[in-house]
Amino acid sequence: MPEKKPFERLPTTVIPINYGLSLKPDLIDLTFEGKLEASVKVEIATSQVVMNCADIDIITASFTPEGGEEIQATGFNYQNEDEKVTLSFPSSLRKGPGTLKIDFVGELNDKMKGFYRSKYTTPSGDVRIAAVTQFEATDARRAFPCWDEPALKATFDITLIVPEDRVALSNMNVIDRKPHDGGDNMVEVKFARTPVMSTYLVAFVVGEYDFVETRTADGVLIRVYTPVGKGEQGRFALEVAAKTIPFYNDYFLVPYPLPKIDLIAIADFAAGAMENWGLVTYRETALLIDPKNSCSSSRQWVALVVGHELAHQWFGNLVTMEWWTHLWLNEGFASWIEYLCVDHCFPEYDIWTQFVSSDYTRALELDALNNSHPIEVNVGHPSEVDEIFDAISYSKGASVIRMLHDYIGDADFRLGMKLYLTKFQHRNAKTEDLWASLEEASKKPIGAMMSTWTKQMGFPLICVKEEQHGDNRVLTLTQKKFCAGGPFTGNDGPLWMIPVAISTSEAPSSAKITVMLDERTKTVELKNVKPEEWVKLNPGTLGFYRVQYSSEMLERLLPGIRNLSLLPVDRLSLQNDLFSLARAGLVSTVEALKVMEAFVNEPNYTVWSDLSCNLGTLSTLLSNTEFQDEILDFIRDLFEPIGSKLGWDPKEGEGHLDALLRGLVLGKLGKAGHRTTIEEARQRFKDHVDGKQIISADLKTPVYVTVLKHGDAAILDAMLKLHKQADMSEERNRIERVLGAIPVPELIEKVLTFALSEEVRPQDTVSVIGGVAGGSMHGKRAAWNFLQQNWDELHSRYQGGFLMARLIKLTVEGFAVEKMASEVKDFFDVHEAPSAERAIQQCCENILLNAAWLKRDANDIQLYLKQRKLSTPPTTEK
Repeated sequence: MPEKKPFERLPTTVIPINYGLSLKPDLIDLTFEGKLEASVKVEIATSQVVMNCADIDIITASFTPEGGEEIQATGFNYQNEDEKVTLSFPSSLRKGPGTLKIDFVGELNDKMKGFYRSKYTTPSGDVRIAAVTQFEATDARRAFPCWDEPALKATFDITLIVPEDRVALSNMNVIDRKPHDGGDNMVEVKFARTPVMSTYLVAFVVGEYDFVETRTADGVLIRVYTPVGKGEQGRFALEVAAKTIPFYNDYFLVPYPLPKIDLIAIADFAAGAMENWGLVTYRETALLIDPKNSCSSSRQWVALVVGHELAHQWFGNLVTMEWWTHLWLNEGFASWIEYLCVDHCFPEYDIWTQFVSSDYTRALELDALNNSHPIEVNVGHPSEVDEIFDAISYSKGASVIRMLHDYIGDADFRLGMKLYLTKFQHRNAKTEDLWASLEEASKKPIGAMMSTWTKQMGFPLICVKEEQHGDNRVLTLTQKKFCAGGPFTGNDGPLWMIPVAISTSEAPSSAKITVMLDERTKTVELKNVKPEEWVKLNPGTLGFYRVQYSSEMLERLLPGIRNLSLLPVDRLSLQNDLFSLARAGLVSTVEALKVMEAFVNEPNYTVWSDLSCNLGTLSTLLSNTEFQDEILDFIRDLFEPIGSKLGWDPKEGEGHLDALLRGLVLGKLGKAGHRTTIEEARQRFKDHVDGKQIISADLKTPVYVTVLKHGDAAILDAMLKLHKQADMSEERNRIERVLGAIPVPELIEKVLTFALSEEVRPQDTVSVIGGVAGGSMHGKRAAWNFLQQNWDELHSRYQGGFLMARLIKLTVEGFAVEKMASEVKDFFDVHEAPSAERAIQQCCENILLNAAWLKRDANDIQLYLKQRKLSTPPTTEK
């Protein structure tokens, strides 16, 4: 792996006050011209101005001190490696205010960062180009020379010169639109001055769009911009935004500070969405909902992403992190409050239970690795920033804020947030500033407690033992770092300040007692707990830790799973903890499988979702053995009762979660080879293709994945035809994600070739290749070979972005042979991918962990599954 590059932040000898920025994109030649007129303040007299600049050619530059003569720059020295330019002047620029003028040109690139081009097709079938932006983290410098650091805030006066038949948008509202002097059917669109803000939040879009709009009670104009002809697909997001802005106004007690907010769907877009102040950009699948053809999970996804990005308008935009080290403040907070917001808008989603499966357990999984990182990570060079847009910053950040919110209580938490936002609005803040505000509000030791969670890597495993003393239960709690590779072996491992809540079977959903575990071991006495009662740590699964119970304690908890007296999140976390303890070799995998069998009566979607995920991991692991069929038998037996109960068609009175559960269960049964599910899926697919009976949106993924998993060339061709005909990104993505399920080697190659074709948008190639890698053992090898053979093209597309890390993880993480870890490492030693460096280390670690797991437990798992098969009467269903 390459050495870390030495890095220096920009000198503060000259700082920006206001950017007057005019840009003229050429949508035919794919270039742009720019004029910058920046009001600056020279803090220390200097003959050089150092700014960020990348992929831009400066034509002329000059400086005019206030009331003085214009001085032309005599040299532009580009430091390409550091993405900086030094403007040299013949004499020293005197201290005080002045104006820096720069004329420059650049390219509308195809890398989905900076000022870039996005292809779209008009309703009449013409392919055209939109000019759009994505600046976070460090790509504003690709659109105009600037001080591209979050703490160097300034105001912006933006003008766009665009064809008269195009929509032009920026952060603020339009204040003037007039014909351009050139007389070339161009118009000059001038936007109002922004508040003081960071460069990474600036945005502009030039293209063709329809919109739907509404206003909040206090007059904020909300618009959702969609592709032409698809305005109605913006209605759902508009409704969510119209509920969300007032919710945040009320929660933060600080009003939304701009006159308008636009949400716009961008065809080619690397991230899910980006919170540019007043102009939030989205992937089409994160914003557009077709009332007839969108599935329930898409609605939920749109609601969460809208909630997340709008939270940033306060938390990130109004108050911004001082440097990328504190990125988690933005992302962890928004990833937590998006759930609070969706729970407010859609209580029927039971979204906080889903949080545990989608964020909390995902963060625990990544943070158990030796190659994880603390929430707060020192970032220097721009190439390091992309690495931390990961499950630690987002999901662990959200999980520790959820724990903190529970520890403080909602009233004091909100008071602390108001103090923080009011004190630091239009400024920058560090993690410690938030802790200080919350400490002031709650009078609790927030700084001391939270630094144990944000400054050190990993999280604790609490081992618990119990003794009955008369009518009382005495627990011994011991904390140590949880490691995915086995027991923590150091003597003086890290310690956390852990608020530990403890419940009993008498009142499963509330804490009988809460203690602060801030030492290695603590004894806790619970009064009046009868010998037959169970005791559980972490009710509601709010604390960010795993629990290992003594075998007697665990045995006593199992009836709470079967009779559903434990909360859904607690049933989920018991199973999830046990599965992770098995992977780490702290308990046997057979013990985890036996507990999974207790879930046969489970009604909750999220619990099934987590079970499904863990069984998928185990199935992938066992695809390296001769007995994968036995685990598929186990999956069919576990999922068949709930599948029969749900059936294929929605029943009266069902809601959102039933639709999600049906899709999950039928897809799982289909992939696992459940005969009647396969037959029904094939019939429904045939009727769909023949135009007799269109498959409902919620059943498309399970039907598609089932027919592909047991399909041939004719099925793949029919699927590719559906892809070509699809008018919605949601449907194209749905198909792209499952194509890799096809089991035939030559068809797998066809899918991989398709991944890099013009038919697939650049950001979606990743999920096609990932789908192949996750589809079968042959697919895994084929995807890895494909990545190596096409490295130059893939690297050129995704270099320096987080899609690169995602691509690598999806492709190689499922291997379970030691030599594959060496092969992966050797390849990336030669083919460097700086933005994915940590992801590559994590992949190699996971491959070795898988190999160790297989070596340790494979024989026991095989024996258990075989004995189980012998003792279970065969059914005709399989």
